[in-house]
Amino acid sequence: MLGLPEIRQAAVRLQGQVLNTPCVESKTLSEIAGCQVFLKFENLQFTASFKERGACNKLAQLSDEERRRGVIAMSAGNHAQGVAYHAQRLGLRAVIVMPRFTPGVKVERTRSFGAEVVLHGDTLEEASTHARTLAQEQDLTFVHPYDDADIIAGQGTVGIEMMEAVPQLDMLVVAVGGGGLIAGVAAAAKALKPSIQVVGVQALRFPNMFNAVKHSMLPQGASTIAEGIAVGRPGTLTHQLVERYVDDLVLVDEGDLEAAIVTLLDIEKTLVEGAGAAPLAALMKEPARFAGRKVGLVLGGGNIDPMLLAAIIQRGLVRAGRLTRVRVCARDVPGSLARITAVVGEAGANIDEVHHQRAFTALAAQNVEIEFVLQTRGRSHIEAVLQALRAAGFEAEEQR
Repeated sequence: MLGLPEIRQAAVRLQGQVLNTPCVESKTLSEIAGCQVFLKFENLQFTASFKERGACNKLAQLSDEERRRGVIAMSAGNHAQGVAYHAQRLGLRAVIVMPRFTPGVKVERTRSFGAEVVLHGDTLEEASTHARTLAQEQDLTFVHPYDDADIIAGQGTVGIEMMEAVPQLDMLVVAVGGGGLIAGVAAAAKALKPSIQVVGVQALRFPNMFNAVKHSMLPQGASTIAEGIAVGRPGTLTHQLVERYVDDLVLVDEGDLEAAIVTLLDIEKTLVEGAGAAPLAALMKEPARFAGRKVGLVLGGGNIDPMLLAAIIQRGLVRAGRLTRVRVCARDVPGSLARITAVVGEAGANIDEVHHQRAFTALAAQNVEIEFVLQTRGRSHIEAVLQALRAAGFEAEEQR
């Protein structure tokens, strides 16, 4: 089984090639969560993901003949960028097979590193099968995204760095897709501090490792905003390491992931993708599990599609009560809208959108429904705006 010696060797190979990213306390998140929270900012890597650690470790050990032929990888994005970047740095040919659903920002970034990108299949499994076919046809070395000892050892250097930066950590929380990151991190951390607890986090829609370890049969969904951990089945080697070193696995849903992304953006001013936010999502979902502990969270990556990010931010504002819809019923006469907007303005809210509804309503013909999208300061402020409208003689209610 892979262990600390192999991970330490990987750390030597990675010196000067990848960042030893910060692992620092978030005082605000600590106050919110009721535990001492330390964040490992792997989203600050050059390719914005921990994945380049494993890729660099793997490519650095290729033989001269393997380097001459080149490499091929299958990935939804972060592994692709890691392989492409370090292949370019080492002067190797790199072919990357990506599923068709891969966010455009990841496809274009991978191409920018000089890789030949092939879009094939609707799932990672279909892309993987095609990649292996191309590897045989073109005599390329296949670089697996997670089920490879060299890849796992490279990812495990995250664990060494965290334990060196904050030796007093009680728990580590790590996202789980195929299991390469948590397998390496857990192996390193347990060797350095056997008492430390390691908790894995999976998206509820892709509970592959959860099912394998806990012998459950939870269904698998079609998509998740955490596409970086949307893996159909865990690796054979990673499964063994997770069973040996990981203390527990938890599941988070899409709303948990969205809230964690917005929280990190709002509080830490740092951008993470869905998979990178999974550890914080678990912390926010089950605070009692971590209460009073010193907890290290790995922010695995920051490659998120801008359109998806915009939607998540908007939805986060709605959940926080900073963006709301209000329906107001009024007489359909000149001046009504002006009176309503004046009341809203005096209450301190800002009008984002206005929609009149005359035809599709059960109100009397002389009345009108007006729907406002308002920017507010929170739930209590929404209620204050509604009370002000009602005091002015209008029917008003929040639309959920």
